[in-house]
Amino acid sequence: MWKEFKEFALRGSVLDLAIGLIIGGAFGKIVTSLVTDILMPPIGLLLGKVDFSNLYLVLSGDVPPGSTLEQAKALNAVTINYGLFINTVIDFLIVAFAIFLVVRQVNRLRRQPQAAPASPTTKECPYCFTNIPIKAIRCPNCTSQLSA
Repeated sequence: MWKEFKEFALRGSVLDLAIGLIIGGAFGKIVTSLVTDILMPPIGLLLGKVDFSNLYLVLSGDVPPGSTLEQAKALNAVTINYGLFINTVIDFLIVAFAIFLVVRQVNRLRRQPQAAPASPTTKECPYCFTNIPIKAIRCPNCTSQLSA
């Protein structure tokens, strides 16, 4: 059983999957930082100095107006954190677009070059319309003389 497990774990596809998960996790952290630290502050500034990570809706609890999400959580308020959801959706869209670009490039590299179409080996007799060898000067079916 150990031998079978070792063969399974060391196959190329399992190792590729493990490497992909590790790199994907690191890439996800980079994209999250890109969205929260670089993209969202200018977008929030353009939309009237809005901090998307602090956009929430209080369902229950006494939260003073203008409180941050951390302050609302400290007061044990039940909230819908739609600002964090917006950040997560933007994260997803960036990751999905990056994966699309990678898959598109891999598919482009995998495509086999199209072989040139083979030159014809037969032609049609203009008298009896049967297929004959291209080099024929007389039709074997109707015995007509053909031009070369």
